[in-house]
Amino acid sequence: MDTNKSKSRKISPIRWVPTLYFAMGLPFVVLNMVSAVMFKDLGVSDAKIAFWTSLIMWPWTIKFLWSPVLELYRTRKFFVVLTQLVSGTLFGLVALALNLPSFFAVSITLLAVVAFSGATHDIVADGTYMSELNNEEQARWIGWQGAFYNIAKLAATGGLVWLAGWIGDRTGSVVMSWTVVFAILGALMLGLGLYHWRILPCSRASGTGNAGPDDAEADKSAAKASGSCGAATGKAVAGARSFWNGLGEVFADFFRKRHIWYYIAFIIVYRLGEGFVMKIVPLFLKADTAAGGLGLSNQQIGIYYGTFGAAAFVLGSLLAGYYIASRGLRRTLFSLCCVFNIPFVVYALLAWFQPNSMWLVGGGIALEYFGYGFGFVGLTLFMMQQVAPGRHQTAHYAIASGIMNLSVMLTGSVSGFLSDALGYKFFFVAVMVATVPAFIMTKMVPFTHPDGKENGGSN
Repeated sequence: MDTNKSKSRKISPIRWVPTLYFAMGLPFVVLNMVSAVMFKDLGVSDAKIAFWTSLIMWPWTIKFLWSPVLELYRTRKFFVVLTQLVSGTLFGLVALALNLPSFFAVSITLLAVVAFSGATHDIVADGTYMSELNNEEQARWIGWQGAFYNIAKLAATGGLVWLAGWIGDRTGSVVMSWTVVFAILGALMLGLGLYHWRILPCSRASGTGNAGPDDAEADKSAAKASGSCGAATGKAVAGARSFWNGLGEVFADFFRKRHIWYYIAFIIVYRLGEGFVMKIVPLFLKADTAAGGLGLSNQQIGIYYGTFGAAAFVLGSLLAGYYIASRGLRRTLFSLCCVFNIPFVVYALLAWFQPNSMWLVGGGIALEYFGYGFGFVGLTLFMMQQVAPGRHQTAHYAIASGIMNLSVMLTGSVSGFLSDALGYKFFFVAVMVATVPAFIMTKMVPFTHPDGKENGGSN
């Protein structure tokens, strides 16, 4: 029966890449940024917010530990849909938990489970992207991927934060405003899960996690013969019996890769500056001017992110995709790193001069978001095309992205204490110093595999 295979082949990436990466970005940014604004509104201290909202991000760092399991059972589509439905349900429970006396402990616990679900979703979503698209297509769609991943960021930090402020102003209840916001988040994730159940290509995991292209085709043929998109193949069942041996081989093969230690260091330093600012920026924007902040309301933050930031970010992400596709990753990576890291100077300038003009504040945020959108896709594509390729592609990409998130998580967990100690002005100066290693390592990073322009777009 050819139905599933032929249907998968006919589904254009435009129908699933944007929504898949929107669904990927939403839980991450809610836990990483939106929850910080919410807890600030609810009277939690900056240091406590930064520490706990960073700590619950651990699953994105250690997701490689269970990534091989996802290559043994069912399909990537099955796990994509499952995790979206689970995350949606948990967001709904957070909405209810905010009304409890011990709201912080309960909501942090629920958000920690969302983190596990979201990290699992990342593994299978990226696996779907890499297995369904060849190198040339990956470069072509990387801008769309990055744009919609971060449109989720803008929708949450812009639209939903603005909505929380708007509801709070009219009801006088901060708890009510955030209850509504998390109920909306839950409904949105549930809706995305149902959509992807219908539209996402049925991308089969590679069986034992070490299959090459021929083995992947064999698994697709097995799926076709069985007439089932979701059942594990015989190869997957056999692979489960030797799971621990396979898991050890996944890690051993990763650390045998050429230039792997340089790649690990490069992945860590590329986003080092971002890791420091991610938690502190929304707190800085909300803090009183007497405390060194800008004294913005939730609605103002929502407008800046949702208008200035949104337009700049989408433009940056889309332009970066076409820029890389036309010139190749090797020729563009350093410029992408520069555009990604240099705009963080905006927050240092805002902290030192504390302007009142919405055009200066909004323009600064727009500049930083354009750079973020333009530069972030460079690291993503580098991990896909230089670190992940091989017999364990999905698992190795999960390991690489876990290392990337470890950098962001560790810097985020100490950023609150550092900003309290230095004050916002000197904290953002320190952030700029932390970006210097990224420029040095990007300039010298070696390439193991040809990029899309060098190999003519072949797999």
